[in-house]
Amino acid sequence: MRWLVGAAMLLVVAALLGLGLLAYAMYALIGVIALSRVLANLWSRELSATREMSRDQVKIGETIAIVTVLENKSWFPVPWLLLEDLLPRRALMFDTPNLQITGRRLQLVSFRGRGRKTLLYQLKCNRRGYYQIGPLVAETGDVFGLYRRYRVLTAPHFLLALPEVVPLAGFDVASRRPLGEVRMTHRLFEDPTRIAGVRAYQAGDPLNRIHWGATARTATLHSKIYEPSTVAGVTILLDFHEQSYDPKHEPVRSELAVTAAASIADAVCEMGQQVGLATNGRDAADRIRTEGWSHDQLRSRELAQAAGMRDRSDRLRPVVVPTGRSNTQLQQILRTLARVEKTDGLTFSQLVFEVTSRLPRSATVIAILSHVTPATAIALGTLRRRGFAVTAIVNTFNEYDYAQIAGPLIAEQIDVRQLRDRAAIPQVCLKCLLR
Repeated sequence: MRWLVGAAMLLVVAALLGLGLLAYAMYALIGVIALSRVLANLWSRELSATREMSRDQVKIGETIAIVTVLENKSWFPVPWLLLEDLLPRRALMFDTPNLQITGRRLQLVSFRGRGRKTLLYQLKCNRRGYYQIGPLVAETGDVFGLYRRYRVLTAPHFLLALPEVVPLAGFDVASRRPLGEVRMTHRLFEDPTRIAGVRAYQAGDPLNRIHWGATARTATLHSKIYEPSTVAGVTILLDFHEQSYDPKHEPVRSELAVTAAASIADAVCEMGQQVGLATNGRDAADRIRTEGWSHDQLRSRELAQAAGMRDRSDRLRPVVVPTGRSNTQLQQILRTLARVEKTDGLTFSQLVFEVTSRLPRSATVIAILSHVTPATAIALGTLRRRGFAVTAIVNTFNEYDYAQIAGPLIAEQIDVRQLRDRAAIPQVCLKCLLR
């Protein structure tokens, strides 16, 4: 518009002063400006694209292919078109990026009339996560650089990379039992199908507990003693508050915590027991913005990025997969762990307060922590005093840090284990399950 207004003013001046050559030049300039504007609008308006992903859910280390087909629907050629398939900054910022790119997602191309182009690149998933692929943003304009037009040609796709699952040492998948005899220390229930012995009758014993054979032999009432049943299943409490993790150790320690949680959930499901998850992190799916998505309203790359996924979430409630036993339970937990992100919302003690009413007493509570405050120790101690079997996994490599963190928990009579690194996951997690 500035060029057009300037040319119009010069044309008026030329007409008033009788400058014919200048007037003709301004007529030509106005014609070029008008034609450039029409062509720039036409080129951008007649573009379309479709994107396809080979898969939308992968495991760590797997690669997916992304194919984008662009089409120029008009008969006019497009001299230049800058294309970029946007990816989130967090997926590319680390030295070994979460998504490793093979091929080109940013290209400068030209189109003939009614032409088609195919763009292909691959993504290797190095870390778990929920990643936004796209939108595809196109920038074009006239050959003189007077006008530029931005278009969002495709809506974003979303890729889910599941967390790593480490097999626990001494665990036989075929038999779905830990190898060796396990002595259960938390005797919450008794198994009426397994008689361990007899004892003298005590007031209040039900009639179906009386051992009539021993009573007849001794002429004194005796009651059956049943073997204790195992504590059925696990509820995992994962601390994902951003202040619990030292930035200089990230993302190693937070990813280690997720891997440990996924490994425990996998082993418990293999044993056929109930398992659940609760965390104070945020679900990355909460950041998806679907309201107001319109291709025509987005005029820049910045707006296109903002239209797909927000950087912050106001969620102040925990992410919970209720403790249960089903064919899809493990997949629900793994998908939730794949999407979980650190947040500055609920503290761990607030998480415990929020989910206590939903914790089954028949399941062991395993808390995975990287930092312990007095409020955290008191919250877990309260769970223990209410009758829950509680174990804490302290996610730290340094022995001194472990001693500092474990002290308040031990004072609350919480069973504590140290998770030093990935190699320690099989033994540490197995000891928690066999406690």
